[in-house]
Amino acid sequence: MKISTRSKLLLVGAAALVFALDQASKFWVVRTLPPYTPVDVFPWLKPILSFTYITNMGVAFGLFPQLSTLLKFLPLLVIGLIVLFRRSIVVTRIWLDLALGIVVGGALGNLWDRLFRGGAVVDFLDVNFWPFRQWPVFNLADASILVGVGILLLDSLLFDMQPAPIADVPTAPEAAFAPEDEGAHV
Repeated sequence: MKISTRSKLLLVGAAALVFALDQASKFWVVRTLPPYTPVDVFPWLKPILSFTYITNMGVAFGLFPQLSTLLKFLPLLVIGLIVLFRRSIVVTRIWLDLALGIVVGGALGNLWDRLFRGGAVVDFLDVNFWPFRQWPVFNLADASILVGVGILLLDSLLFDMQPAPIADVPTAPEAAFAPEDEGAHV
């Protein structure tokens, strides 16, 4: 299935924006923050969020660090599956393309880290409020993947709940419902 130019632009644009913001934030964190020390960059955000620069060999939120070698290829698999998925669906909806772009941008951001930062991902967002006080430190790429998947779920739920328009329902010709001629049977 051919994807419209608008869909491609939205998907690629969202991916590029997320990737750029993720990498810019990580560049700033590595250059500015001391490792493993919570810093209140914005004092008014202290009750909610602080920045703690750590590196992470695992997937999102530090899960499965023992699979660090395999994780270098996981984003490529995710991106490939997203491309195949997007090409296989007929409908084009802004939220769908936006969500897929956000997930691709997050996957690319973490892939870039794994390839060019010694296999580790830079994390820095440290949530301070209940019930997330024990939440692992994460980054914009992780958050983007989570938000993108959430949008995909919402989009699929909302789209699936809408009935198909009557004009789209196939109708059979009236001849198919005509009674058969009983004399024609042998």
